[in-house]
Amino acid sequence: MKNSTAVVAVAAAKRHKILQHDHDDQQSLIPGLPDHIAQEFLNSVHPFTLFSVCHSWRKLIHSPSFLPYLCLYSLLLPTKPSKDVSETLATFTNSVEFACFDPISSKWMLLPPPPPPPPPDPPLRLLVKHPSFISRNMPIQTVSVSGKLILLAATADHFLPAFPRPLIFSPRMKSWSYGPSLANPRRWCAAGVSGSMVYVASGVGSHYNPEVARSVVKWDLNESSSIGPNGAHDCQCKQKQCCLHHSHPILQSQTIFEEFNVHPSIFLKSSSNRDSNYTCVCCANNNNQKEGKGGWKWEEMSGLKDGKFSREAIEAIGWRGKLCMVNVKGDAAKQGIIYNVGSDTWQEMPEGMLAGWRGPAAAMEEETLYTVDESKGALRRYDEERDIWVEVIEHEMLKGAEYVAAAGGRVDAQLIEDRFVTG
Repeated sequence: MKNSTAVVAVAAAKRHKILQHDHDDQQSLIPGLPDHIAQEFLNSVHPFTLFSVCHSWRKLIHSPSFLPYLCLYSLLLPTKPSKDVSETLATFTNSVEFACFDPISSKWMLLPPPPPPPPPDPPLRLLVKHPSFISRNMPIQTVSVSGKLILLAATADHFLPAFPRPLIFSPRMKSWSYGPSLANPRRWCAAGVSGSMVYVASGVGSHYNPEVARSVVKWDLNESSSIGPNGAHDCQCKQKQCCLHHSHPILQSQTIFEEFNVHPSIFLKSSSNRDSNYTCVCCANNNNQKEGKGGWKWEEMSGLKDGKFSREAIEAIGWRGKLCMVNVKGDAAKQGIIYNVGSDTWQEMPEGMLAGWRGPAAAMEEETLYTVDESKGALRRYDEERDIWVEVIEHEMLKGAEYVAAAGGRVDAQLIEDRFVTG
């Protein structure tokens, strides 16, 4: 596979209530035991073992009721662009697909395509490659929060922002929905998460605007106005089955993507038993249930002092109630700042932290901060008390790492050649 850009992604669906099996189509989990009791025993068995035994246990692993495990989510791009400029552009804007790699079955599975945006938003078209930028991919910025994968910023045709509102994928529902509208849609911004809150800072809209380049907005996913009595989405549509209609299953057959590049996204980890903030597409299209008083919305926060963080896509790393970010990748001279979530204030990044930030970074559970020195191939952990980076390991395979992510006690890195290193 050829080179691509983005971050590694992982997802899991949290345990729901007791799984209801269709006994006409499949056997009991354990003969002689009710399925809900059998599942209590099977939950303690490693998924790799369950997968190798029988079909009904395989089905259990992929059900919403099973305990969570990590999966890789990626964006797929065509690998054979046409020589014709217009045809190449059309290929890359229309052939972007999302897929999930299941580590238990070692299979790639396509995700359902995103639904059309609610009016008056334009059709969704993601521009990743452009003939004018041969050596560069247009970034697609994503975050994970509250057990969901969220697409926040990307480039559309004519270099316009692709997302007037966030696009959300729910692993448990296996479906897409839309978040609240951004007052100023943007690309090449800083995006990050702290707890249940999503932050977007700086960036460029349809053209450079100094006010947008200094602005910061926050969206709290815990705020919702469409929650039913059982904690589920309270559908306001005339047809109550619309939520089921738009919940497409992920394909369960192996797919070999010989004609696509893997364009990874992010680590995604579930944190709740159900997607209480899920909104069906019909509700979003009809009356945009999440927006307005008491619902999902973007809030203005304290802005940046300048627009130096709108030059490229930036990861704002959530760490101990703060967002840490630098405005330039690699070893080049850079500016680093830290946003305090609790006090809504900005401060300069400590000298030692900035000096050692020489490549992609990630935080494990928002507690332990890691970075990879992409030139030396060294994984380092930040020691806040001494303001230094402590080397964990140095390895030739880590040289040239473009992205790094941390979850489940592991740190993964994506290299320029689309290879992954797991530690």
